[in-house]
Amino acid sequence: MQPAAFTLSAGPTTVSPEVMAAMGRPVMYHYDPAFLELFARTVTKAAQVFRTREDVILFQGEAVGALEAAGRSCVRPGMEVLNLSSGVFGKGMGDWLRLWGATVHEVAVPFDDAVTVEAVEEALVRHPKVELVTVVHSETPSGTVNPVDRIGPLVRAHGAVIMVDCVSSLGGMPFEADAWQLDICVAGAQKCLSGPAGISPLTVSARAWELIQKNPAAPRGSYLSLLDWKRTYLEQGRFPFTPSVSDVYGLEACLDRLLAEGLEASFGRHAAAAAACREGAQAMGLRLWPSSEAIAAACTTALALPDELDDVQVREHVRARYGVQLSSGQGAGNLVRIGHMGMTARSLYPVLGLAALGRGLEDLGVGLDIGAGVTVALDRLSRHAALEAGA
Repeated sequence: MQPAAFTLSAGPTTVSPEVMAAMGRPVMYHYDPAFLELFARTVTKAAQVFRTREDVILFQGEAVGALEAAGRSCVRPGMEVLNLSSGVFGKGMGDWLRLWGATVHEVAVPFDDAVTVEAVEEALVRHPKVELVTVVHSETPSGTVNPVDRIGPLVRAHGAVIMVDCVSSLGGMPFEADAWQLDICVAGAQKCLSGPAGISPLTVSARAWELIQKNPAAPRGSYLSLLDWKRTYLEQGRFPFTPSVSDVYGLEACLDRLLAEGLEASFGRHAAAAAACREGAQAMGLRLWPSSEAIAAACTTALALPDELDDVQVREHVRARYGVQLSSGQGAGNLVRIGHMGMTARSLYPVLGLAALGRGLEDLGVGLDIGAGVTVALDRLSRHAALEAGA
């Protein structure tokens, strides 16, 4: 089977020609001075995107591995943790925390909703011994976003450490690791950065290192050990194991592309693509999965499906008939997602995704006004382009 003509999934996303070319460069010895210089440059550029002065680690592996490494590094048996669960990944973190022996308190909301600051504040008052708070910034399967910018200062005032999954938001949505008082932030290169899936930049604050270092259960001598990265790379300039040279090439290339565009410009581009997709979908006659547009993420649009259809049926039809790959909700509900991340948060990609989904649903018997949806989406993108040209 051939790949889809257009990949509008929620990640991995389409990779730019520059990133592909970078990843095709000759593989160097990882202690070649040229690679050590490249690695250090890439760390610096990742810190600029996170907007942090804290330590940055280029974890070698997909973001789920980096999230597990961060969580295991922090959690010791019996430790009190507050998990904020608003979707598949938030719920999964809670399952991990229990597996690792934590005493887990939870603020949980339906998978079409977002956690409120008030609920977090109340939970911290009820559980004064909480040492760690875990939260997902952008719940990709649900297309929702949590107010991490306001939760971070609450957790800092409580005296706890906060760990944030920003896998799908970094580079495409406003994110301020230091200004929002965040301690551990785990990202993925394959989402809004449009990079390789095999490398995951993450931040670790001095406060987080203190928590990790006093944890006897933190992995040591392990692929999942953040302490090994601290002891070797951060303190000695060595690696705990052989890094993927090609993935580091790719990560630097996608960071270069993002920084050349400018973070604010990227945020605006993603916001415009998301608005076009949401407004077009509603004009077409579809319902947004998030309970309100105020909590809808800018990296993917989640749309509820009619009860008589399921996402597998819809996605397989749209791919087979129109060559467009969309995403499921990964268990969040009966929904389908149009991704607009990185390279696909530009030009007419949102319109293409809407048209393919709308026509696919019509093929399956759903009455929609595809023309109205496409027109509204084009108008929204046109207004953004005009504003950009005027600037």
